[in-house]
Amino acid sequence: MSRLTQELTDEHEAIITKLNDIKRAGISSVDGQKKLQMIKFSLLAHLQKEDTLLYPRLEKEAKSNDSLQRTLDMFASDMEAITHIAMNFFDKYSSGGSGEQFAREFGQLFATLSIRIKKEEKIIYAKYDEIT
Repeated sequence: MSRLTQELTDEHEAIITKLNDIKRAGISSVDGQKKLQMIKFSLLAHLQKEDTLLYPRLEKEAKSNDSLQRTLDMFASDMEAITHIAMNFFDKYSSGGSGEQFAREFGQLFATLSIRIKKEEKIIYAKYDEIT
């Protein structure tokens, strides 16, 4: 595993840990609100790192690798939906939330991010490690 993919994997683990911490603390608690803001910034920093350090190398390789290009296209499309879900959640609950709707939307965010993380690590990070 390259140093970059190890860093990104570690960041994924920290994001999941923070999501679990929010679940335990409760979104409407002071601690939950702090952690919610922290995770938003952590996610944005993580995405920026991927966009500047990971994907450019993959995109360069994809110019001569149709299979990789299709994979990157699929991940890019998937990311648009995930970004929409995540930003809507953070905007909606930036000053607290509770109840059934919050629980459902938090569960959706948690599941969406968890699935994306597993896919990235298994497919995208593996591809990156192959070509570097």
